[in-house]
Order: sequence, then C-alpha cells, then structure tokens
Amino acid sequence: MQDTPAFCEAYEVSYNAIAPEASSHSFPIGQTYTSYFIDCGGSTNTTDPFNTVWLSDRYFTGGAISAVSEPLHFRYPQEKNIRFFPLSSGKKNCYILPLPSGRYYFRTFTVYDNYNGKSHSPSFDASVEGTIVFSWRSPWPENLARDGAYSDLFAFVKDGEADVCFYSIATDSPVIGSLEVRQIDPLSYDSATIGDKFILVNYGRLSCGSSHWGPGFSNDTDDFGRTWQSDSEFRTPNTTKIIHSLSTGATITGTNQPPNFFPAKLYQTAVTGNGILEYELAVDAKLDYLLWFHFAEIDSRVKQKADRVFDVVVNEKNVKRVDVFEEVGSFAAYSWSYTVHNLSSSVLTVKFVPVVGAPIISGIENYALVPNDLSTAPEQVVAMRALKESLRVPDRMGWNGDPCAPTNWDTWEGVTCHPNKDETALVISQIDLGSQGLKGNINNIGLLPIDAWGECVFSQHSTALLGCIRNLSTNSLGGTLPSGLGQQSLSRLDLSNNQFSGPIPESLASATHLQLVLLNGNLLEGRVPEELYSIGVHGGAIEYASFLAFTILLAYYLSNFLAIKNLAWTILHLNLCAISLNLLILLLLI
Repeated sequence: MQDTPAFCEAYEVSYNAIAPEASSHSFPIGQTYTSYFIDCGGSTNTTDPFNTVWLSDRYFTGGAISAVSEPLHFRYPQEKNIRFFPLSSGKKNCYILPLPSGRYYFRTFTVYDNYNGKSHSPSFDASVEGTIVFSWRSPWPENLARDGAYSDLFAFVKDGEADVCFYSIATDSPVIGSLEVRQIDPLSYDSATIGDKFILVNYGRLSCGSSHWGPGFSNDTDDFGRTWQSDSEFRTPNTTKIIHSLSTGATITGTNQPPNFFPAKLYQTAVTGNGILEYELAVDAKLDYLLWFHFAEIDSRVKQKADRVFDVVVNEKNVKRVDVFEEVGSFAAYSWSYTVHNLSSSVLTVKFVPVVGAPIISGIENYALVPNDLSTAPEQVVAMRALKESLRVPDRMGWNGDPCAPTNWDTWEGVTCHPNKDETALVISQIDLGSQGLKGNINNIGLLPIDAWGECVFSQHSTALLGCIRNLSTNSLGGTLPSGLGQQSLSRLDLSNNQFSGPIPESLASATHLQLVLLNGNLLEGRVPEELYSIGVHGGAIEYASFLAFTILLAYYLSNFLAIKNLAWTILHLNLCAISLNLLILLLLI
C-alpha cells in the first residue's frame, strides 16, 4: 500500500451531539477530540495490530459490499472489504458522519483489486463537505488497482456533520475500503493566516532519511494520525548520489507542541550531503501549495551558529536562508511554512543550497490549497432532506449530500441550482420531479415563494419548498393538498396524475402570477376557486356560479384552440358578445 496524493477539499462546522460509536483522543493540552475509524464493507468491529478499533460499516447512504479478490494480499482487516456504489444507488452516494464543529484529518483507503471480476478499475470523484478532493480515472496504474492507496487531507466542518461523497463517472461504481476521521487542533497549519476557506490535500508528506511510518503503518505515534513517507523517491538522481542519512535516539525538544503536534520521530532522522539537495514534487498547476519544512541539528559536530548555513530555493526562488543552530540550537525542532503561488508546471522543485557546510533536512510537507466550493444554503439543505423523506425519493435518484454541490457534479436529479446574488452560496430555483415513481405526500411540506431573482425563498423557521416545485406529475403521491398552496410568485404547478384527494385550496387563488395549474388525474373534489377559471385549471368539480365565469373559461379554451395569444382581449370580446346577446333577448321579450 502507498500514500497517493490525489485531489481534495475542506469546510467548517458548529457543535452537535456525537454518535456513541465515535471514539475520542486527547492531545497533551488535555482537550478531548472525536475520531471515527470505519471499515467500509466490514460486518463486525475489528482491532488492527496497532490496537485501533475499526467500526463495522455505517453512516453510508447506499451501495453494496464486497470482499477484495485477493484478501490474503492485504495486511490489515480494514483493507480486505470494500463498499461500492452501483448506479442503482444513484450517481452520488455519501458517508455522513455526525461531528462537532472543528478541523479534521480525513484519510481514505481506496482499492479495486478486481473485486467484481471485470478487470475495469472505475472512474469516479470524491468530495469532502461539497468540494471535490480526489479524482480517480480508469485505468488505474496496476499497482494501485491491486494494492490500493491511502489519500488524506485537512478540512473544516461547520454544519454538525461531515459529508464524504462519491460521484460515478459514466456507469462506473465508486469504491472505498476504509475511512478515518480525526479531529485536530483548529489552529494547526496556519489556519489563522490561511483561514477556513481551503482544504489542505496531501501531495507528499516526507520524512527524510527514514522509511514509511506513522499510525496504521508502524507503532510510531502521531497525534494527528499523519503518516510519513520516505523521501527517497522524490530526490533527483544527482541528489541520490551525494546524500546520506543521519539518525539519533536523543530527545528532541520542541516536539508534540500545539497547534501542529509534529512528532519527535520526524526530527530524529535527517539527510545531508556535500552539494545541492533537490526534490521534485508533483503538483496541479491550477492550485496554490503550502509547503512545510522541518529541521533539527542532530549532528553533534555542529556546535555553534554559522557552522551550517544553507538557502531554501523553491522553483528557483530563494525563499529563506537557514541556520538551524542559530534558530533553536542543537537537538531541537525547527519548522516553518511557505506558500507557492502561480505555478506553471506540474512539478515543483525544492532545493537546499549550501552556503556554509552541508544542508540538512528532516521533513517536507506539500499540501494543495483547494478552495472550498460553494455549498447550498443551509436552510435549503434542511428543507430538501425533509422533502426527500416526505416524497420517499428512490435511491436511484442519488439525493445524498449537498443538493447543489460540488458545482462540477450534477445537482440532485430534478433540481436546478445557481449562485445567490452575492455568490456566497448555491440556491435552488426549481424542482421538477415528474414521473419519478414518488410515493409519499406533500401534506406537511412548507410553502414559500420564489423571490425576484428566481430563487426559492426559505426562512430560518420554515422548511418551505412548494414555491420551488413546478412539477410532481405522474407519480403515486397521495394525501390532501396543503392549505397554504399558492404563493404570490408561483407561476406553474403540475400535480396531475397522482392520488391527491380532498378540496382544492382557496389559497391557490392568491397566486397572482399563476399561469398554469394541472390537477387532473387525481381524486380531488369540491369547487374550483373562481379566480382560477381564467388560467384554465384542470381538475376538480367546477360550479358555474355565473355566466361571466363561463365566458372566462370559454375564452381560455378558445384562445388555446385559435392560438389567440391575448387572453384578455378574448375575454373582453366574449363578454361584449354576451352583453349584446342578453340585450337582444331582453328586447325580444319586450
């Protein structure tokens, strides 16, 4: 198995109840943090060789489970099963974990291993909190398809739950083997400077002069759950020729300190060499990157400042001159960060250029700064989930996670979204759910209008939706129509061919912009409000209380039949004819 940089994102939250299945851990500062370790596809709780308890599969919205084709090839129990999401579960499926507000470390294990016997590794995207973070495209490299890969990131959660979602490309089934979520210090990794609007996706976390280590791979600890790769595969060929490793068992001061809690082991190894030490890091040129550099002077021959001085050069830019001894002395941790902007290549170069003596480096971290995608307005998310439950929306429609995000994916089927006026959130402008096999009711769905910008308006005290719904026709929906049906800016409503019963609400008459109402094919009864005659309501029992009402209804049908676009003129002409006819009858009677 290997850690593989992919493509990732982040978000933020507020405190909520924690599920009893969640575990907790404490940093040295004494605060208790929340964690989940989920064996995706696993049927029972298991304990790995490092005493981590993995929960049986839970918190998923759909999908099915399978064992990998070669379970003996995998070392740990949580790597031997997967959850996959066929199209019958919808294009979008998620794990939705209850979590308190804070910052989190997410790590996934993804593997194919020909579990379905089709020899076709799937194409799919993965998102965290509505932002695309990982993209897998078929065919995968052979070693990744068989061995799997770990990918990780740091993200904020702000809405009381973390959504980790998967989106099928074409007809492929997304897969996941395990999911880890650990709460971390919210001030870590320069969040006070960078803010909470980015997800930090791991594109390489290197421990220089050591092999792969960290939670899940060795008995070495890291309070954040980070794993550290060997730096060897990132060195240039010339660097490999001159480099040599250093290590110590001595205590390193300044480690495991808030807010980053970098582990002591990271600083107990290093590489050095007589010449320029150069690394090449893979990047996506469309993004900015946050680099963290880690140093410790663990060579006892360096006894004073200016004994070892070197420059750190990033993409040919000299960003800092370093004298570790001058900064912190010997056997002490020293780290700092640098942000890279405006990349033009898929390779980022980092050089350590000697000034006095030979350079020394203990670790490098490389994180993509993935901007948070827009998300759906929170009150609309609540309302849409209520609608999903009320209408019994089938799994195949993929109504999971955020209704509108990520913006690069399709919205929930039948839902139309766009950015709000100030482009701070996504809003729902229309819901069209005709012929979808819905079997619930709309009795308790709140009602609110659409504003002048065409977006559905939701208040903080209502989960109103019917102002957005234009079409629920040809389903199996039942119950009575809500008494508040009909809003000022409602223009079209098609509820035909369902099983609605009871009266037509008088409130429909208040919709001054209403152009079309279709209620036929239901079990409705009672009178149709006279105000609806002129728009040609279909359905219900009409009581012709006046000849004027009859002429309005006749005008509607004539205007449609004769393709007369000006309905008002048609009504006027018919009424003039009616008046003339009445006068003629009156004269004859006289």
